[in-house]
Amino acid sequence: MSGTLDHVMIRVEDLEESLDWYTTHLGYEEKGRWEADTFTNVYLGPEDLHEEGAVLELTYNHGDNTYEMGDAWGHIAVRVPEDELESSYRQLMDEGVEDYRDPESCGGRYAFVKDPDGHEVEIVKRDHGAKWSLDHTMIRVEDADEALGFWTRKFGYEHTGRWESDTFANYFMKPEGAAEEAMAVELTYNYDGRSYEMGDAWGHLAVGADDLHDYWETLMEREAEDYRDPESCDDMFAFTKDPDGHEIEVIPADFESPE
Repeated sequence: MSGTLDHVMIRVEDLEESLDWYTTHLGYEEKGRWEADTFTNVYLGPEDLHEEGAVLELTYNHGDNTYEMGDAWGHIAVRVPEDELESSYRQLMDEGVEDYRDPESCGGRYAFVKDPDGHEVEIVKRDHGAKWSLDHTMIRVEDADEALGFWTRKFGYEHTGRWESDTFANYFMKPEGAAEEAMAVELTYNYDGRSYEMGDAWGHLAVGADDLHDYWETLMEREAEDYRDPESCDDMFAFTKDPDGHEIEVIPADFESPE
């Protein structure tokens, strides 16, 4: 479906260590790879990934690189069956994953671990989607109304859920008509007016488009930021940014990474 989130990209310092972590603990398999002169991209997901499900892109820049996590990006969230949160977390602990925020500390509703580079991975209970499949990616926004308007007007997204507390609000958004198994973007708005640092350990969200150029033209008509247009990217993909500076890649829905 055009407009569905295709992947989320994170940068890793040790590709083999990260591949081992995600394949061992989450059972991910390699879905694609792009080997360039200066970097390697590897795309991961569960074996039985839904046709509208998103994958995780690991980007490894060749050489000795370190990254700053920042706080403008929050976490990725992966699904487990409704009755398997405790057992899934115990399994990860038995496998040697660091105990970060266990289900008890989160009211039995979810839990958190971290990957080798410090990216937070939330574990959420869902009655749909493959186990460990990507449920959402959380980003922090400084103006909720502006961010909601951006995703609604520019990308045609709609609310699929919200959680409003005394100090913050979470808004979950997907394209209208997207499958339950599609990944959502979670917009987290803290009421205290804080600002955020982007860091560089997180890269971008990617939206799949049936036609790259038509989709890009629509974004430009809707006054999205012209950050990197298709022509500047060899007509393979393009990039815009949200109001807070999170990068959003647009790729053909049938995109295959060059080898």
